[in-house]
Amino acid sequence: MLVGLSLSMVLSSLGTSIANVGLPTLAQAFGASFQQVQWIVLAYLLAVTTLIVSVGRLGDLTGRRRLLLAGISLFTVASVLCGLAPTLWLLIAARAAQGVGAAVMMALTMAFVGGTVPKERTGRAMGLLGTMSAIGTALGPSLGGVLISGLGWRAVFLVNAPLGVVALLLTRRHLPADRPRAETGRTGFDRAGTLLLALTLAAYALAMTLGHGSFGGLTVALLLTTALGAALFVRVETRAAAPLIRPASFRDPVLSASLAMSALVSTVMMATLVVGPFYLSRALGLGEAGVGLVLSVGPVVAALTGLPAGRLADRFGAHRTTVAGLLATAAGTGMLALAPSALGVGGYLAPIVVVTMGYAVFQTANNTAVMADVRPDQRGLVSGMLNLSRNLGLITGASVMGAVFALGAATTDVTTARPEAVATGMRVTFALATLLIAVALCASVGSRALARRTPSG
Repeated sequence: MLVGLSLSMVLSSLGTSIANVGLPTLAQAFGASFQQVQWIVLAYLLAVTTLIVSVGRLGDLTGRRRLLLAGISLFTVASVLCGLAPTLWLLIAARAAQGVGAAVMMALTMAFVGGTVPKERTGRAMGLLGTMSAIGTALGPSLGGVLISGLGWRAVFLVNAPLGVVALLLTRRHLPADRPRAETGRTGFDRAGTLLLALTLAAYALAMTLGHGSFGGLTVALLLTTALGAALFVRVETRAAAPLIRPASFRDPVLSASLAMSALVSTVMMATLVVGPFYLSRALGLGEAGVGLVLSVGPVVAALTGLPAGRLADRFGAHRTTVAGLLATAAGTGMLALAPSALGVGGYLAPIVVVTMGYAVFQTANNTAVMADVRPDQRGLVSGMLNLSRNLGLITGASVMGAVFALGAATTDVTTARPEAVATGMRVTFALATLLIAVALCASVGSRALARRTPSG
């Protein structure tokens, strides 16, 4: 069973990372601008971000096995359509469909682990899923580069098809059948809340991705739309008979803190991907091959840390392991904020290893803490919320931390900045990152204290 779920996690993360490397080739193939081909990535990202909570809840209501099989099937068929697309806009539409399938796969794999794996082994199972996600992310750029150079850009999407078929067969054979659901008065699907949440998340994702950290008129309008949508969503949910997300659920200090921490830590991790390439090339003078090699170390470390992190969470408890992961992440970002460029690649790589190990430990323990105790009829929803918080952190990090980096470097174009300016921008960015992790640590400790004081039931 875990093999099929793990392959689903690999495919969804591979779909996120594999297309980026092909954007220059796709711009040339379709005679399009970079802004146009960027929608190949954005369409997938928007579909996942806007739908991941809703499909998680839909799985709780209609049956997770049935919906997961449908999600894998959609992802596989959409991958074939991407590979055969004759025009750019058909490719973008197929990528959006692929993103819908990926949202189902991301939300329901963790929900299945929470529901089928014994509680004392939940950490290890979550660690395995984290490892698979890291492998998919790490494999994307290198596999995409090999496929494009050898077989052309279509192979980047078609490679998902046979893997999708294998995942479908494994999950169909080994996943337990959906249990018949007792009829209650609260099994309706909240269509109004779902639509409002999707539009709100889409507005935020577009504000962060199209704005690139600047506050032009479009970005401000989208952020205002996000704020209005969020207010309307809360109002609708408080009045709905069967809300998509109960506002009262955020009174649970553990769940609220876990979601906030996931967003904060993901924001910091995206900073390493935004800042790293410029620092390595501009400040340390590495070529493209050297930059790619150094950047691949992080995902490899995350992949190797996932399973041991799960064992630590099972043995010492999810809360202690979460705090340990945050402390390691803070230590790594603090070292990056203080590291002089004279230390060279080693002075950058050693802290990055510490940051990535801390992140892998945190992510596994945090997911375990939430999914081990969630009610059975809420597993898909909560899994979707955890994935959403991570996604929103990555989107925010790409925009905001990129803007902080440029501000710290005192330039509007980092690609032409002086090495000293880039180094300064890197230190400023990771000083802020350390502060964000400190906030996450406070949230972890505070939520634990609140949970102890709050009477159960």
